[in-house]
Amino acid sequence: MTTTAPAGTSVPAAGPRVVPGMPEAEYHAHPALSSTGARKLLACPAKFAYEREHGSTPTTAMERGTAAHLAVLGVGPDLVIVDAPDWKTKTAREKRDAARADGAVPLLAHEYEHSQAMAEALRQHPVAGPLFAPGTGTAEVSLFWTDPDTGVECRARIDWLRHPVPGRRLIISDYKTTTDASPEGIARSIAAYGYHQQGDWYMAGAEACGLAPDGAAFLLIFQEKQAPYLVTVAQLAPSDLMLAAARNARARELFRDCTASGVWPGYADEPLIIQQPKWAALRDEEYLL
Repeated sequence: MTTTAPAGTSVPAAGPRVVPGMPEAEYHAHPALSSTGARKLLACPAKFAYEREHGSTPTTAMERGTAAHLAVLGVGPDLVIVDAPDWKTKTAREKRDAARADGAVPLLAHEYEHSQAMAEALRQHPVAGPLFAPGTGTAEVSLFWTDPDTGVECRARIDWLRHPVPGRRLIISDYKTTTDASPEGIARSIAAYGYHQQGDWYMAGAEACGLAPDGAAFLLIFQEKQAPYLVTVAQLAPSDLMLAAARNARARELFRDCTASGVWPGYADEPLIIQQPKWAALRDEEYLL
């Protein structure tokens, strides 16, 4: 049975649950494993454990991305617009730091205008515009469920969940800002950031929470951060989703085992023989002649 909590309320104690409007800080503080955490865990359990305990420091790039999400989705943290050309002055930096301390996102005036221009360009896109049209879905929907194979509690926060249509697959959309929204650039981003794992994770969560009786489709909406703010809507290849499912399964097993043992390994505990990349070896081979 799936529980749907009222918007803005805390997560129920157990069972699959859907929580629209959950405060972002509360979601990120929840101990359940997320897709981002699963990807970090596979890269290095020790780093994952450290960041989970100590948190991460927001960067300017992250805050600009948050502002773009807010402009497109209409929900997110409060913005504090600082009327300054940059962060070089003491006054501007003090306003920036105060905003962050209050849980808000500080933006320079030109950065705010930039995020609004991006949102307007996206609204003009023939696919992405209608996809994110007000009234067609719900933004920032948090899901919680327990993986049946490992007993690991999982979570996901969906950017945009389309209102379900009986007899049709549920559409889950995630909005990404990027420097390159070309097909080649998107392929590189999927490989670099593990977006195929995110797709498998989110669809599994939607199905576990009873949101997708007819299945789910995951769409990535990429938008370039430079004018003219080009947009590309991408769907993941089935073969990549199959590989992602295997990686996610391994991440849940690793989370279960590390949690039980209390040991979160780094890269290696013993000396390693490490060979330089193939391109460098080929470069050096000329000296053998």
